[in-house]
Order: sequence, then C-alpha cells, then structure tokens
Amino acid sequence: MAVSMAAAAGRLRRAIRRSPPWGSSSRRPFSSEPPPAQATIVRDAFLNFFRDRHGHRLVPSASVRPRGDPSLLFVNAGMNQFKPIFLGTVNPRSEMAGFRRVANSQKCVRAGGRHSDLEDVGRDLSHHTFFEMLGNWAFGGEYFKEEACSMAWELLTQVYGIPQDRLWVSYFGGDPKAGLDPDLESRDIWLRLGVPASHVLSFGPQENFWEMGDTGPCGPCTEIHYDLAGRVGAPQLVELWNLVFIQHNREADGSLQPLPQRHVDTGMGLERLVAVLQGARSTYDTDLFSPLLSAIHQGCRAPPYLGRVGAADEGRTDMAYRVVADHIRTLSVCIADGVYPGMSGAPLVLRRILRRAVRFSTEVLRAPPGFLGSLVPIVVETLITNLVSEDEAAFLASLQRGRRIIDRTLRRLGPSELFPAEVAWSLSLSGNLGLPLDLLELMLEEKGVQLDSAGLARLAQEEAQHGSRQAEPIQKQGLQLNVHALGELQRRGVPPTDDSPKYSYSLRPSGGYEFSTCEAQVLQLYAEDGTAVASVGKGQRCGLLLDKTNFYAEQGGQASDRGYLVRVGQEDVLFPVARAQVCGGFILHEAVAPEGLKVGDQVQLHVDEAWRLGCMEKHTATHLLSWALRQALGPGTEQRGSCLSPEQLRFDVATQAPLTPEQLRAVEGTVQDAVGQDEPVYMEDVALACTARVPGLRSLDEVYPDPVRVVSVGVPVARALDPASRAALQTSVELCCGTHLLRTGAIGDLVIVAERQLTKGTTRLLAVTGEQAQQAREVGQSLAQEVEAATERLSRGSQDVVAAQRLSKDMGRLIDAVDTAVMPQWQRRELQAALKVLQRRANTALRKLELGQATQKTQELLQRHSQGPLIVDTVAAESLSVLVKVVRQLCERVPGTSVLLLSPQPLGRVLCACQVTPSATPAFTAEAWALAVCSHMGGKAWGSQVVAQGTGTTADLEAALSTARAYALDQL
Repeated sequence: MAVSMAAAAGRLRRAIRRSPPWGSSSRRPFSSEPPPAQATIVRDAFLNFFRDRHGHRLVPSASVRPRGDPSLLFVNAGMNQFKPIFLGTVNPRSEMAGFRRVANSQKCVRAGGRHSDLEDVGRDLSHHTFFEMLGNWAFGGEYFKEEACSMAWELLTQVYGIPQDRLWVSYFGGDPKAGLDPDLESRDIWLRLGVPASHVLSFGPQENFWEMGDTGPCGPCTEIHYDLAGRVGAPQLVELWNLVFIQHNREADGSLQPLPQRHVDTGMGLERLVAVLQGARSTYDTDLFSPLLSAIHQGCRAPPYLGRVGAADEGRTDMAYRVVADHIRTLSVCIADGVYPGMSGAPLVLRRILRRAVRFSTEVLRAPPGFLGSLVPIVVETLITNLVSEDEAAFLASLQRGRRIIDRTLRRLGPSELFPAEVAWSLSLSGNLGLPLDLLELMLEEKGVQLDSAGLARLAQEEAQHGSRQAEPIQKQGLQLNVHALGELQRRGVPPTDDSPKYSYSLRPSGGYEFSTCEAQVLQLYAEDGTAVASVGKGQRCGLLLDKTNFYAEQGGQASDRGYLVRVGQEDVLFPVARAQVCGGFILHEAVAPEGLKVGDQVQLHVDEAWRLGCMEKHTATHLLSWALRQALGPGTEQRGSCLSPEQLRFDVATQAPLTPEQLRAVEGTVQDAVGQDEPVYMEDVALACTARVPGLRSLDEVYPDPVRVVSVGVPVARALDPASRAALQTSVELCCGTHLLRTGAIGDLVIVAERQLTKGTTRLLAVTGEQAQQAREVGQSLAQEVEAATERLSRGSQDVVAAQRLSKDMGRLIDAVDTAVMPQWQRRELQAALKVLQRRANTALRKLELGQATQKTQELLQRHSQGPLIVDTVAAESLSVLVKVVRQLCERVPGTSVLLLSPQPLGRVLCACQVTPSATPAFTAEAWALAVCSHMGGKAWGSQVVAQGTGTTADLEAALSTARAYALDQL
C-alpha cells in the first residue's frame, strides 16, 4: 500500500507541476446522459449554486485592465479585484467593504509578467492566455475550510454529477523550515466528506501553499483533481479547483505572521471544467473553441484541425489552429476592455499576441490578409475588428521582410553557428520590424537554428540601462499601514479617519480662499519601519494617525496635501507634514518631529494653502478638460486616468488617432469659455444608487464610497442628477472625492502643452493653467512671429550660398525651439507643419545655389586638369556640401579619374572631399585616402569605398596635397 501510495503521489506531483496531456481521442463523457452540458449552462450552474443554495452575492467580472495595481499587467486571477479586502485597505464606505460571501466568473489573461502562459499556448492541449476563472470567496471569517470544501464537493458531485471515484484531493503537508504544521484539518474534512484515504494526498509549499506575491496575504490550499484515465490504467490527474485559505501574511523579512482576519479564495477554470463535463480530450475540443476552430478552417487553406501535438503535428498546423483561436479570444476581450496593442506594458504584450496570431495564420494556415478581423464575433463592436485588421495588415509587411532577412542570414551561417543577436534585435519589437522575440525563436527553431541568447541578453541589458536613464523620476513611497497595523486598528475598534474637514474652505469677499484649521487627537504613532509606538523623539520621521484631518490624502490622481501641525498650546513648534496617504479608511500623515510627540496629544493642522489651491485649480481644470474632450471627440470619449499637482496636470484619454490641431484648439476654447464665465462649482455627497442611471454622468473604473461626492460645474447637484433635466449631458458632472475650486474663474486659463500616444488607442495630454498658461501662449506667439519672419526671408530669396546656408541653419534652430518650447500644442503642430515646408524650400534653394557654384568651380579646375587618372588640388568652397559636389562633377566630366580636393577655411581649418574611380577599388578606397590626408592634418574622415570627406587643421596646404598625391600613387 505504501508503495502504491508513493507512486500515486509521484504521479500527482508531476500532474501539479506541469499540466499532463489530456486523454486520448477515444475518451467518452463519463456520464451516459446526452448531451453534455454547454459552457454557458456550466457557468450558470456554478453561479446559481452559490447564489441560491449558499447565499453568495454575485459580482460582475472586473475588466482585464487592473484597477490601481501597478504590479499586474492584466487581471490574472479571480481574486485580483478583492485584493483591497485581503490587504485590509478597502475603503470602509465603499460597496466592497460590505462583501462577506461572493461568487463570480472573472475574465483572466495570463500573458507577460509573473504568471504567463503565452509561450505554452499551442504547444499542448490545455494552456490559454485568456480564460474564465469561476470562484467563490468568504471574507473576514464568514466561513472557512469546512464550508468551502463541503460546497465544492456538493457542486462537483451532486450538481455536475462527476463520479466521486474520479476525484482526488491534495492538502498542505506542512513546512518545517517555515514552522508550519500540516493542514490536517483539511485532510480530515475530505475524509468526512467521503473521499477515500487513497485519494487524499499531501504536498509541500510548492504545490499546496498559495502566495499573492513576494509579500502579502497567503495560506495553505487544498486542490481537487480529476482523473482523466477513468480507472483505466494509471491515474492521469489534472487540477480542477483550488481552495485557498488565507490566514498568514508574508512579511518583508520573509517570515510568516497570522492575519487578523481569515478569508477563503477559490478558483476553478471554466475551460477545464467544461472539458471534463463534456468528456472532451482537451479544452480546445469544447463548445468554447470548436466554432472558432471551424471558422478558422473555413477561412484558411489548411487541412482540418485534428488536435495533434509534438512530432505528430506535421508542419505545426494544429498548433497554429490553437494559437490563433486562443489569441483572437484574448485580443477581443482585451480590446473590449480598453487595452489596445501598443509599445509598452500590457499593450506591448497584446501587440506580441497579435503578431503571433498573424504569423501563424498567414505562414502556417495560409490565411488571406484581413483574416483575423473576420474571426472577431459579430457581437463585438466594429472598432475591435478594425483594430485587429489594421495591425494585422501592418505586421504582415514586417513579417514578410523579417522572413527574407532571416533566410538571407541563415544562408551566410555555418552549420553550427548561432543566429546573430544583432540581427535578432533589429527584427524584434525593440528594434525595427516588431517581431516578438519568442516568435523569432520559434521561427528559428523550425529551421533547426539556435539564437545567440547571451548576446541578446547583453543587448537587452544595454537597452534597459538606456531606458532607465530616460525614465521619469519616481516618487519615493512613503510610510504605509500594513495589513497587521490595519487589523490591530480594526480589532481595537478605531473608527476610520474623519477627513470631511478637507472640504472646509470658503471664498472671501476679496476673491481669495480661506482654509480652516483642524484640531485633532493623535490616536497612534508609527516609527519609520511601520512599528506602532506610543511616542516619537526629536528629529524622528514618523507616521501620525489622527481622529480627523483637513489634509487631502493622495488618491484619485490628485497629489497629497502638505503643510504642518502644531501641538495645541505650543504653537511655536511646527511639525512639517510631507504627505498624507489613505489606507483602509485610515489616513496616515508623514511628518518629521522637531520635538517629542506622543499618543493622546492634541494637535492643530494647517494645510499649505498655495499648494492646496494649486491642486484645486488643476483638479477643476481636469474636469473641464474631460468635458471639453467629450464635446470635441464625442460623448463616448473615455478618461483613462489623470495625475495632477500644482505644477501641471496629466490627462490620459481613449482615442483612435492623435488629436488634430483643430480639435486641440477647440478643447482649449471650450475650457476657456467655462473659465471666462466664472461658473459656480457645486459639490454634494449623495447616495451612490442615485447616480446609477444619470445620462452623461462621468465615472471612472474605480470603487466609489457610498455616499459618493458629486462635482457639478454650473448646475446644482440635485438638478444635475435629475434624469429629466439631462443637465449632465450639457456640463461637467462627475463622481469625485477631490478638492475643487468654488468658481471656475480662478483657473485663469488652460493650455495643452504636450500630446503623445501612450499606446494604440490612448493619448496622454499635459496641460498648465493660470500664469503658466499665459506664459505658454506668449512663447507660442513669439515663435509664430519668428516663423513668419523666416517665411518672409525665404520669399525674398538668397543670392549667395553663405546667406542660404545661414537661413537653413536658422530654420533648423527654429524647428528645435518649436519642438521643445512650452507652448500650445495645437500651435506647435501648426508651426511644425509650416516649418517642414519652409525647410524643404530652403534646402532646395540652397542645393540649387551650391550646384551652380560647384559647376563654376568645376570649370576652373578642368582648365588646370584636363586629364586623369588623378586630380589633387585646392579650391575655394563655403561648405563640405559644395566641395563634395565639385568632386562628383569632376569625376563625371573626366571618367576613370580619382579626385581629392582641399578647401582652406578661416583659422587654418581645411575641408577635404574625395572620390575614387570604381575600377580602383577595393585596393584603393576613398575612406582610407581621406583618412590618410586628414590624419596628417590632425583631423578625422568618414565615408565609403567610393566617396569620403573629412576635416583637419593645417597651415601647410602643400604638405597635405603632397601626402594625398603620394598615397594615391602608391595605391594606384
């Protein structure tokens, strides 16, 4: 028995560590009751079971775009949207704070980042980049192991009818190194539910201990596995459902501490469950994929899909079917959720996915151009189809060029040589053609050639170092309340910080703002390492938790307030407050203590009024900008994020093309109108439910508190929320907890000073207000006048080369000034377009003058040198460009002649240009000739075998000419 159990454990361990192959094609559904359940029925059965039988609240799937989580490229698990609950940071006034037991089917993408299945898709029968995760959760100890296991067993065996003898379970066997005992509680629960002891196996932390990340909530898990073999031969186990019991926290030092609250987090892949219930040999053989595979076959010139893998899959045809089917699902879902193919982060991963799909569909399945777009379901908006087709067409050309370069490079390689890293890099997404490196490696693998991975890693490191030098500075993260600190505060019954005083400000009759102070009590102090302390000493950096505050904590894109606090009765000692952060409803103030401070002290808080007013100006301006963009681009225009401080505001907006200068100007004009009218700004807290169906009301993909603050420009909130008034369609009305101006006039002005596409479909705008905006307009006007003056100079024309060169250089400096100046972006774009035309005209005029002068100089030289094979001489020329033209004309007029000319300039500087007759190369090259002469003059040279140029400095031109003649005669 021990031997057979050990063998089974080994098989299960292998099953867990790498997904096994699904059963053979001869497998039939375990149930004889036809027909097998459709995927939609399977999904509905799961959700209905938890809602109707066990009182779970059904929550919708979150977008695959992570919300406020920079650690993720995509939502990759059902628990992602609930992380604030696990971490204890959920806003106590939000809807999520009331979650106790919930269930859902979450859209997940695992491509790029820590959890990525992209490289495995197509190679086997089970991996996907997009899948649905069925899950149920219990928060704060609502229920735990007993109930979670019982529900799972009931659903699988009674609702879905899976035979109990086909199910195996594993549990956490402990970890002596971490001081963790085996999870015998889970083992005993399974035995009580009737699972045979031979089907209950234990494993270590690698298989049965789940962690959110390097730090954070974690705990043992128990997994339910399905035996694909069905009592025929050795078990073939595949993981079906993972039940995680979150009860520990992984600290920064690697230790584990118990959490103040326990949670249940389960996840079961819909695709895998459907395959089991339909008796399919793989997830690709279910009704989730079979219609798509059929459409691929109908649209391509490839044989039917047969589900083969490895060596049996000749030409990797079936692999291509799986790649295309998987990737088009991922593309459609991601684009529908607002993630578009782009050049960094998640958009870059999506771009790789699209390129993989294009390559397999065209080169392996022989699909026609535009094929991918035709696969997008007709229910998906036309926008997605267009985006896929557009990028497919763009990449097809790159793929064809890349294939030619690969083939040409392979012809030059020896039998065992590696594919050069430099060529791979130039073909890659980081280089010129945009071929994903994993796709390139696969193409080489098909040819039996290895890539120079070490060289590629070196190039990637160099690129990363260059990128880090170009990156924007990142603000240092301040003090944080960790999950234990939050749990302790909740255990003690400490109420969330009352920050309503942050809205306590008013307009003076003079038009200035008056900000109220706030008296508060120190409830808790935290040392720099996050430890709760009763007091802090002089010079110590610390965190203060108060019962109330008038400081705005950093959130919603608005920078934190800063200012100072004083102890009541000791107003001459200021404690500077650098920032305030919100965490789980508690606001932590980061300060430096000039003297001692202790819990229980009464303090008075003062915000930095100039800083706060700057943030208020920018935040109200952000709302007006959002409204103006909807006016210019259409009511469906979506905000993708914002970041504002007193210096400037940044606004990301969903667009399908760069904004035109006319649109940018119109947006500024709309904001200026609202500012000029000095409209009142109304703010009011209302029940979240009252905002649900108001036409035109703007809200972001965020969790809002209840009640929520509504900010309305020019229209009282009550009227703005009245659906009959439709006021929210005619002015800016948004859900927002930020601090705002009371009237729009204080903005003064708004200028969009920069605009660039972050990714496909997302444009980032930078704007300034007030005096900065006025200065930007003045700079723009000044540069416009300079461009007008340059236009006039060009229209007068130049009579000599020197004047034309000066005008061309002035045009270049003006282009640089327009490119870099802080000025209206619409005006920059207009001036750039005008300067492009002017520079082309200036360069054309300069070339004509240079050609005329070169012709004259050529005639003079031909009178002295009527025959070759060598002409070495001096000539007066204002530039290298003229000198090169003289050399070229001499060689054209006297075929078979090699020419080198020197042109003396002021201060002993000498220009050099030469051309070697092709019949003399490669023994005699122009580059080597110019280098020999310019080195003699202490200068440098550059060029090719036929034409070269250079510079140097000498007072003895004859010596330089002698060097030139001697070198040429020696080579000839």
